[in-house]
Amino acid sequence: MPLELLTVACLSDNYAYLLHDAQSGRTALVDAPEAAPIRAALGAHGWMLSDILITHHHDDHVAGLAELRGEARVIGARADAHRLPPLDLAVAPGEVIEVLNEPVEVIDVPGHTLGHVAFHLPRSEIAFTADSLMAMGCGRLFEGSAEQMWDSLRRLRDLPGHTLICSGHEYTQTNARFALTIEPDNAALRDRAHAIDKARAEGHATVPSQLSEERATNPFLRADLPELQRAMSLEGEPAAEVFAEIRRRKDRF
Repeated sequence: MPLELLTVACLSDNYAYLLHDAQSGRTALVDAPEAAPIRAALGAHGWMLSDILITHHHDDHVAGLAELRGEARVIGARADAHRLPPLDLAVAPGEVIEVLNEPVEVIDVPGHTLGHVAFHLPRSEIAFTADSLMAMGCGRLFEGSAEQMWDSLRRLRDLPGHTLICSGHEYTQTNARFALTIEPDNAALRDRAHAIDKARAEGHATVPSQLSEERATNPFLRADLPELQRAMSLEGEPAAEVFAEIRRRKDRF
């Protein structure tokens, strides 16, 4: 029986995610921006947390954890344990752990922060990427370098195309408008931007998104592609430098 995925809106534009295994009755949470909406979602479904996975240390991803943890097992990056809430299981990139009776791959994705990790559930075809790979974008480089973030995004891009990307914020509409300044002639991007505008006008979330769609429309994943480099008049430049220029433009957008 497949896991049930529930997206929970938190704060002004954050998302947390609940995964529920009906067979075992167990529920996992990925990131904890604030307690109240997550507690409300758990109560509405009659679920209790067994596991909490944390992607990185920023307050808008961990501030609700203390109120929610109870008896749940808290999982986070060993390298960042000194600035995360207390962990019950400290994990390292490359490890495979078990959550809700499924294997979970821990992926190193520095850039936004140095200790950022993503969690990939290959059986359920879901990746929790938080503020590394985002819908139509990527996180700001608060700690890592452009080279580190580009390597992180390439690791995530290499996951199967049907993987559902669960990112941390509702930034997609602004990201799409920016992407159109990079590749205005990208037909898939224009179509997606229109669909995003319609979804937001109707009050719908734009995440999760499918990795194949991100590959086709997210400029931060496309820095090594000739068509994007031509659009930026940077044809033949190293991909990490093209990525860095895209990030600089987005920071000014």
